Amino acid sequence: MTLQGHLLEVSLYPVENKGWAITFEDVTTRRAAEVRADEIARQDPLTGLPNRLLLHERLKEALGRLHRNGEACAVLLIDLDRFKPVNDTLGHPMGDALLSKVADRLRSTVRPTDTVARIGGDEFVILQTGVREASDTQALARRIVDLVGRTYMVDGHLLSIGASVGVALAPNDGADVDKLLKNADLALYRAKLDGRATYRFFEPEMDARMQMRRQLELDMRQALARREFQLHYQPQLQLEGNRLIGCEALIRWQHPVRGMVSPLDFIPLAEEIGLIVPIGEWVMRQACRDAVTWPAPLSVAVNVSPAQFKSERLVEMVMSALSASGLPATRLEVEITEGVLLHESEKTLQTLHRLRELGVRVSMDDFGTGYSSLSYLRSFPFDKIKIDRSFVKDLSDKRDGEAIIRAIAGLGKSLGMTTVAEGVETPDQMERIRAEGCTDVQGYLISRPVPASEVLKFLSAERSTY
Repeated sequence: MTLQGHLLEVSLYPVENKGWAITFEDVTTRRAAEVRADEIARQDPLTGLPNRLLLHERLKEALGRLHRNGEACAVLLIDLDRFKPVNDTLGHPMGDALLSKVADRLRSTVRPTDTVARIGGDEFVILQTGVREASDTQALARRIVDLVGRTYMVDGHLLSIGASVGVALAPNDGADVDKLLKNADLALYRAKLDGRATYRFFEPEMDARMQMRRQLELDMRQALARREFQLHYQPQLQLEGNRLIGCEALIRWQHPVRGMVSPLDFIPLAEEIGLIVPIGEWVMRQACRDAVTWPAPLSVAVNVSPAQFKSERLVEMVMSALSASGLPATRLEVEITEGVLLHESEKTLQTLHRLRELGVRVSMDDFGTGYSSLSYLRSFPFDKIKIDRSFVKDLSDKRDGEAIIRAIAGLGKSLGMTTVAEGVETPDQMERIRAEGCTDVQGYLISRPVPASEVLKFLSAERSTY
């Protein structure tokens, strides 16, 4: 009951032997507070946008209209690219201010009948209603990528981020809330794989690929316990004297059903889900155990990922592996890529110097394929530079291949670093690399990677001419 703007709650109850009693209570303030509390429960406190709860309610309403009158709708799942560095370097208040500006831009891209929601972190969702054709949604996705990707001015800072967008259309990609959101997420994952700052529509094949990926992840989590990983070793040859100086440890996965799984298929996934650290530790320990059986002074080279460098116990793990195996530190070589130094920090350099102090040698793998190799050589005195195989392949295809190898070999010589050419497969490549001044080579011409059980047999054979 309302009376001049007030909301009254009327109660009627019997009074013994006296009839009925009626009470009036002004509940205007209480009901307003309840309505406000209900609104807050459905609102993102930072941006004022609907949250996940309200999004689900509006999605159910939109799907209800779909079932009643065939009105189609679309879900666009948006994830911000390069947002984390803003939080990490400029602080969460700056990140929050940036999220508010992103929310404003997203609001400006939609109609009043659409919904923009923030569902957590740097993830947003747009519910587009009244979709007539897929081209309507495609145009919206394109606008989002363009608008979110424009530069922001926040508290005097120019900030640049991007947006990856995954799109699911109802009813073709799902006719219930959970299915639509799941398929939009699969499309978003594809957009990220394709380089980010783009959009992708859901395709049924995406679900099949994701199911395969999930199964691969489950299998990989059990592979260590089941001892399915193996190490193969590829020998390295010193050109002066044509003598073998060591081997690089390369991981292989012998799956009981899939057979031999390529590292290209499982190493990126292991890095993504955090398994690369325990797998990398197993590789280090096993490589040291294998190498101690080789004739001295042959060394073993082990790749260490950026994720392992973030671990607090990398140096202690290396010390433990050396101690347990009895391998001298001077016979161990740690290979890193530029990814380790991409966000160069004092901690990273301290770790490298601690490894060096143990007697472990440090080499830079895939040299020349990144953006700042020369600056990295200045920041840390590497023992070895490994010239990426793509430059060796270019010896046959491009005229500048020799010049690049000559320049890297000369740089290594001037800095007192060994230079290793990877991917040497032909005698012609070998002679041209020798002529350009490289000190070591590695590749199929010397040997393919061999199982640990065959290394000693290979090392004992006469390898004096190549």
